[in-house]
Amino acid sequence: MDRRAIAVSGIVQGVGFRPYVYGLASRLHLNGFIKNLTGGVLIEVEGEPGTLDDFLTELTAQPPPLAQIDAVHWSSRRPSGERSFRIEPSEADAAGAGAGTVLIAPDVATCDDCLAELFDPRDRRYRYPFLNCTNCGPRLTIITGSPYDRSRTTMTRFPLCPACRAEYDDPADRRFHAQPIACPDCGPRLAAFDAEGQPIATGDPLGHAASALRRGRIAALKGLGGYHLACDAADENAVGALRRRKHRDEKPFALMVADLEAARELVALDRVEEALLLSPRRPIVLLRRRPEARVAAGVAPRSPWLGVMLPHTPLHHLLLRAVAGTPLVMTSGNRSDEPIAYEDRDARERLAGIADLFLVHDRPIHMRCDDSVTRALAGAEQPIRRARGEAPRPISLPVACRRPILALGGQLKAAFALGRGREAILSHHLGDLDHYEAYRAYVAAIAHYQRLFGFRPELFVHDLHPDYLSTRYAREHAGACPAVAVQHHHAHLASGMAEHGLDEPVIGVIFDGSGHGTDGTIWGGEFLIGDYRGVRRAAHFRPVAMPGGEQAIREPWRMAAAYLADAGAGDFAPLSGRVPPSALAAVVRMIERRFNAPLTTSAGRLFDAVAALAGNTRRVSYEGQAAVELEWLATGRPPDGHYPFEIDETRVGDGGDGPLAIDARATIRAVAEEAARGLDPAVIARRFHSTVVEVIARVCARLRRESGRDAVVLSGGVFLNALLTTEVVARLAGDGFRVFPHRRVPPNDGGLCLGQLAVASAREDV
Repeated sequence: MDRRAIAVSGIVQGVGFRPYVYGLASRLHLNGFIKNLTGGVLIEVEGEPGTLDDFLTELTAQPPPLAQIDAVHWSSRRPSGERSFRIEPSEADAAGAGAGTVLIAPDVATCDDCLAELFDPRDRRYRYPFLNCTNCGPRLTIITGSPYDRSRTTMTRFPLCPACRAEYDDPADRRFHAQPIACPDCGPRLAAFDAEGQPIATGDPLGHAASALRRGRIAALKGLGGYHLACDAADENAVGALRRRKHRDEKPFALMVADLEAARELVALDRVEEALLLSPRRPIVLLRRRPEARVAAGVAPRSPWLGVMLPHTPLHHLLLRAVAGTPLVMTSGNRSDEPIAYEDRDARERLAGIADLFLVHDRPIHMRCDDSVTRALAGAEQPIRRARGEAPRPISLPVACRRPILALGGQLKAAFALGRGREAILSHHLGDLDHYEAYRAYVAAIAHYQRLFGFRPELFVHDLHPDYLSTRYAREHAGACPAVAVQHHHAHLASGMAEHGLDEPVIGVIFDGSGHGTDGTIWGGEFLIGDYRGVRRAAHFRPVAMPGGEQAIREPWRMAAAYLADAGAGDFAPLSGRVPPSALAAVVRMIERRFNAPLTTSAGRLFDAVAALAGNTRRVSYEGQAAVELEWLATGRPPDGHYPFEIDETRVGDGGDGPLAIDARATIRAVAEEAARGLDPAVIARRFHSTVVEVIARVCARLRRESGRDAVVLSGGVFLNALLTTEVVARLAGDGFRVFPHRRVPPNDGGLCLGQLAVASAREDV
């Protein structure tokens, strides 16, 4: 007879791990106990040595769906002759407080067991919109403090009825210690309000909302992490009204469909994409649109893609069934780019004039959290927005933090990270800090995460840009703690390295819209060589003027004018007739006089310029629109050659070892010539994508010869381009490189905080 003490760390609290261990020990006829400790669980178990070995083997074989086991350590103990296995009170519960870090599971979609109950007329929770169990339901969005128990969630206002209490207290029940547990007798309830916020007298609020949606109305629906705005996705009038009221001109809307079969009617699916749709996260997945899809053109204008998600709460399942499976637009409940509304009074005020009715419930949302967005790329996942269902799941750092570090991310796609030891706890997506309300939400989220995880930073790390609000936060809150800056593209490189666990110097291809460079110019088309501790700028696109600064982002034709001027095409013929002559003349003067025209190497701005030359001179209504639509034009077309370009061997720097310059002037002249001849813009778009692939392949080959490095990290928002990323990965792999695109955090600025954290921890480790 032996006894072993087993410590398990990771996400193992509030996820059914203790009942799982209880069942495993009982099945193997082992005795002892399990209890929660700060940050993990302690198991003491005794029995025959071989059976104990089996227990350890099976412990990690099939843990509960929400559990994440990071480490298992065991040691021998003297047998005590126990005759049963029990679940002991948590150590924190016994002490009355919870010190230290307890990892929290993300919000998780309704599990199959709960879904079966939802539609079983014999079940006491039949058609109850808020049923859940240990394996599903809200987590991050309802937690008010730690340790995680019901009294520290927004469910504290709903005392358990005797039937729910019995389930909650039964270790053999799948609702054992399921903190959000509820039923129609003791839990949250639905209500409906009209457009003016007045209660609607109805015994069936959900049926009333479904009927309104079928009649072309717009509903504000209170979900898991905030409000959605919903309408019939096939109704062009309803979709158009939603666009006008929401002030969202062209950016695609997300859709929700009842099930996988309904999704297949709208989009083509492969096995990876099906798995993403069905994952417990239930993200929005970008999928190839079927030509015959019954979806209004206004849902995703000109796009070959649709963003589709499946229901993730019982309420959504019930609503989709009530509208007979009609696909619904399910977009964030906000105006334009404001943060998603999540508080009831605020939602009724902010969504007034948009929603024709409100379908709400009385379970408060403590932390707003938007939907995650992802896609399948080159046979695996590529996250686009990391939020509901993913945050605050930790990512392991390659170098442990010597002290607690708060990494603050950037200005756009804001997210932050808490670093302690080898754990990086990444926040959910918080939006663009250009908007005051988004910055308020960012500040509030940082404070909440610090309380929730018992975190007090001793080092702040931020972007090099002095005017980012995330940088300002560091300056204002660091106090006596040090605050250090990490260059934007170095952070992108490090984020890609960290998520893959790389700990070697690599080549980084970092293409994005903009980032503050160490030379004071705007970078964005960078080839770096280095690691977490430091990088060398090995190559970049030839700098061009950015006339009007940020105005050139909103009006991509300005970048076309700048590239034409740089290429010596001074007649600006491709823009004539499509840009007002006075506006073009003003921009030309800016370029000539270098007035309000900072230099940039941005790959994103190069995409904008080519999009404008190919015919898209509209003012963009959302970030990256011109480049995105250029990708859409090229998508589905076969390769058709590439444009000429040069790699400038004239290196400027100490000893002539400065970066190579990629000269795209010949590319621009060729694009302008073909556009002037009236060549199909889709052909131009396809050839340009092939050109960028060729640039990356040739420069990486050159850098491999010089450095001996064969690992390439692809990062930056440009690599959200599915066509480009797929072909770059294939080309580099075919050329013998080890290629690492993003798989766990977005390549855009949503992943910056992980890179900042990895750089800061590595630099402290020297």
